[in-house]
Formats: sequence, structure tokens, C-alpha cells
Amino acid sequence: MRVLVTGWASFVHGEATAGDVLSMSRVGAALTAAGIPHDMALSPVYRADALHLSDAHSERYSHLVFVCGPAHGHQVRSLHERYASCRRIAVGVSILDPGDAAVTGFHRVLARDGLSTPRPDIAVAASTTTVPVVGAVFAPGQREYGAARRHRSVHEALLRWLADLDCARLPLDTRLASDDWRQCRTPDQLASVFARLDAVVTTRLHGLVMGLRAGVPVLAVDPIAGGGKVTAQAAALNWPALVSAEDAVEAGAFDHWWRWCLSPAGRHRARRRDFPAADALTEELLDELRAGLPV
Repeated sequence: MRVLVTGWASFVHGEATAGDVLSMSRVGAALTAAGIPHDMALSPVYRADALHLSDAHSERYSHLVFVCGPAHGHQVRSLHERYASCRRIAVGVSILDPGDAAVTGFHRVLARDGLSTPRPDIAVAASTTTVPVVGAVFAPGQREYGAARRHRSVHEALLRWLADLDCARLPLDTRLASDDWRQCRTPDQLASVFARLDAVVTTRLHGLVMGLRAGVPVLAVDPIAGGGKVTAQAAALNWPALVSAEDAVEAGAFDHWWRWCLSPAGRHRARRRDFPAADALTEELLDELRAGLPV
């Protein structure tokens, strides 16, 4: 016996949702625990390094298991043709049409809905590992800096690096809006998001400020050659995790400060909220205004 575990995440033109992949992983874990040899096929679009259906030859398998999602469509029907010699089982699927050849092609269907009383989706029992939740806050073009701008090269380097990190990336924008549900409408709403992050990666001054005022470590990257307002603000806030525009394009430029931000030392430093003379400008403004008051 050898089982091939498949699902919508196996198809080149399918879709790898978190629920699909979790369900497939849970089935794989159950097979491992039961001592049943198996392989899992994933789309090359989703995982280039995985086993793909094109390389999972039918003669290697006694069973094909299709996990999660709707049991319908030509891609599911193609599995019945390709793996005609295997016993085919669908598990945790939704049934839209019991007479569909995509459904009737299975020897056994263990549905989550559509055939009988609804049953819990397999993904609810799957194990996961918690990873850091990181807010990514990028500055706009900032034309006012003229030829010193390095936004494109800095952001390209950051995006390549972020894509390889094992973390949950949350794109954030400090711009508030009342006409777009995707944007926060008030500073309190955005501050509440920052307070729930594990770290912030930003090229924007207020990305640095919002992170540190929430006690969250920030990897700040200045997109201005020679240093702009991000560098100045990091100095004002006594925050060390800063990468210059010149260094950002170098290999491994962000790794040291990323590790430090997630370390106990980095987290402790952020929670200290060590901001010398944090309200100095407001006090200076009040002094200026008071100086003009009549005696």
C-alpha cells in the first residue's frame, strides 16, 4: 500500500488555500501515525520543491486520496483518468452535485457537506506552529528628496527578503481613510493593529514611531541615500535597529537586526519605550505660545 494525497493545492491551475493545505497535512500526519506510506502532491506554482502530479506516476500508488474543497470540475475528473488503477477516496469535500462524474469517479466519498449531516472540516484538527506576525510599512515615493531617493532598490531588496522569512506578513499603511474599508479610519484603530504585532519592518518614519510607541521592535530601513528622516528619528528615539539605503541592497543586510528584534534583548528594548525628551517639541511650542501672553 502506498497512498498519494492530493487536493486542489495539487493542481497547476488550482488554488492552495490555507484550509486545503492544512487538511492535506492533517491527512498526511494521520497516515504517518498509522504507519501507512504516502506522498503528498503539491502544485509547482505553490511549491516548486515539492512532489508534483506530473512526477507522481500512478503505478507507484495503490490509493489516491483527494482532500478538501468541492468535488467537481474537469481537474478532479482528470484524476480519475490518470489514477484509474488506484482506489480513489475523497475526504472532507463538499458535494455540489452527487451525480457529477467528479464525485461518482471516487470509490468512496467521505463528505463534509452535501451528502448527509455536515461534519467538521479536517483543517480544524490540524496542527500549526506559531510564527511572528510582522507589519510591513513602506514609504511612498517622497519626491521631496530628489536624487537621494532609493525607494525602488530598497523596497525591492526588502520584498525579496520578506518573501523568504517564515513569518506572517501584514501590509500596513499609516494613511487613514473613511472611504476605504481596508484602511484604518482613526489613529486608535491603527495603534490597535500595531499593538498586536510581534515586529515591524518599515521604510516610513511613522512606521517606526507607531511600532515603538506600541512597544514593538522595529527594523527600520532608510530609503534615502545619506540618511533622511527615518535615520534622524531612529537617533531621536534612541533605537539601534536601522539599516541605511546604501547597506539595504547588500546580501544579508537585514538579518542581524531581524534576529535582534525578535530576541529577548530586542523585545525588552522596545518595551522600555526609551524615548529621551519624547514630548520636547510640544513643550517648546507651549513655551513659545506662553511667551506671547500678556503679563
